[in-house]
Amino acid sequence: MSIRRAYSLHVSISHALLGLLQDGPRYGYDLKRAYDGRLSPGRPLHYGQVYATLSRLLRNGLVEVSGVEAGEGPDRKRYAITDAGVTDVERWLHTPEKPDPYLQTALYAKLVLALQSGHDPDEVLDLQRSAHLAQMRELNRRKAAGDLADALICDYALFHLEADLRWLELTAARLGELAEQVRSERGAER
Repeated sequence: MSIRRAYSLHVSISHALLGLLQDGPRYGYDLKRAYDGRLSPGRPLHYGQVYATLSRLLRNGLVEVSGVEAGEGPDRKRYAITDAGVTDVERWLHTPEKPDPYLQTALYAKLVLALQSGHDPDEVLDLQRSAHLAQMRELNRRKAAGDLADALICDYALFHLEADLRWLELTAARLGELAEQVRSERGAER
């Protein structure tokens, strides 16, 4: 897992931009900068995402153009949130995110397939453990060098990685049992 992936927030860009507009009207460039700095350090939005999202929000009546500034290039538009946009953000803020248990993971599938095909499942676990530990070291470095937002985001990712490591250890302890189950299922399929 890359630092960018671990660091990213699974956030609706539309709702994030609407939320940022609640502070007052802004240009697309200012919204991008605020989003990148406050909500997704390490994973900046592309300008195209910002302007495509603003266009959609404008079309849906959630933002309006509150000013236009002529320049050398295209006119710069300042966007403001509408009452409908405020209502939409409030609804989003008060809707809990669905807890998403990882009941079918790629790692579990790799273990079963390694057992079925004669590969070493301990090696699969060791490689994954090493990747998790490397990611945790990177997050701890980033946390130490960053501000409170970095610390909170890194802590969130670190807690998830720690839970993954606990699962890896538990799975390693149960590997013999899993191997027996896979062997018996393979025998039943034949």
